[in-house]
Amino acid sequence: MSGLVTTLVLGGARSGKSVLAEKLVLESGLDAFYLATAEGRDGEMADRIRHHRDRRQDAWTTLEEPLALADTLGRIAQPGRAILVDCLTLWLSNLFEAGREIERETEALCACLATLPSPVMLVSNEVGLGLVPETPLGRAFRDAQGRLNQAVAAAVPSVVFVAAGLPLVLKSPPKDPR
Repeated sequence: MSGLVTTLVLGGARSGKSVLAEKLVLESGLDAFYLATAEGRDGEMADRIRHHRDRRQDAWTTLEEPLALADTLGRIAQPGRAILVDCLTLWLSNLFEAGREIERETEALCACLATLPSPVMLVSNEVGLGLVPETPLGRAFRDAQGRLNQAVAAAVPSVVFVAAGLPLVLKSPPKDPR
């Protein structure tokens, strides 16, 4: 049996968080399932998506879902499978753009995570470490991202922060006393 547990993997842009999450899923020995939230709406995002796909190659089953994250996780989770969600930041951006109720979506995601038969690696950006955004929308997004990260961190047994490709464990599941 795999020792992989549901984990929030946080970090800044290009910190190595996705690479770490992918490595943990592949090393678990479980079937690797990639749940992508990005949409290739412009050339730069299409290039990023292509880069991630090329890196993963054929080891993964991939599904793209920009909005219905909790419902999709509930549908695809099964014993013997590990799911990587990349990433919560793009999911949040999609929710903003679609005019969805962020708090309700966050609550649904957190409630769902506790019921899944699959471990889930959730990749998310830590956006609150930099400059204060200039625009009201930018500040609202930064604040919503911080609240989303806090809620998911509270809902999962493990949280890892990645900087310069190095993982720092912020929260780990209790050890089995046996």
